[in-house]
Amino acid sequence: MPDDPNPADGADVGWREQRARAVAHHGAELERRRGAEAAQAAALIAEFVQAARRAGPPPQVLRARSYAGRSYRTSLRGWYLNPERTIAISEAGQYYSLLVPPSARAWLTGADPQPQPPRLVVGEGGRDGESMPLATLLERLLTSG
Repeated sequence: MPDDPNPADGADVGWREQRARAVAHHGAELERRRGAEAAQAAALIAEFVQAARRAGPPPQVLRARSYAGRSYRTSLRGWYLNPERTIAISEAGQYYSLLVPPSARAWLTGADPQPQPPRLVVGEGGRDGESMPLATLLERLLTSG
C-alpha cells in the first residue's frame, strides 16, 4: 500500500476550509448589518428623547419584571415601548429589555438591567403580532403623551 494520502481527503480538507471561510464571512456580514441597524435605531431614539423632553410624554420610573411576573424596581427613568412594559428607552437614550431572571437579590435591592443594542423592529422573531417597527412605537409614544 502506498503512503500517498487519499485524494478525496485533500478535497474534504479544502471543502472544510472553504466552508469555514464562508461561515466567518457570513458572521462578519451579520455583525456589520446589526451594527448599522443599531446605529439607525439609536438615531431614532435620540430624536425621540429630544422631542419627549420638549413636548412630553414625561419619563417615568421604570420597573423590571421577572419571567415569572414579579416586579422589581430599577434606578432607570424613561419610557416603556410596549404595553407589556418589557422594553423601554431610558432618559439617556439607551434601549433596555426589562425582562430579568427571578432573583431574591433583585427583590431586595432592585434589578439592574443592562442597555442593549437597539433594533429597528422591536420584538422581531417573536410570536405573530408582537413585532413592531421602532419608529412606529416612538411616534405612538409622542402622540399619546
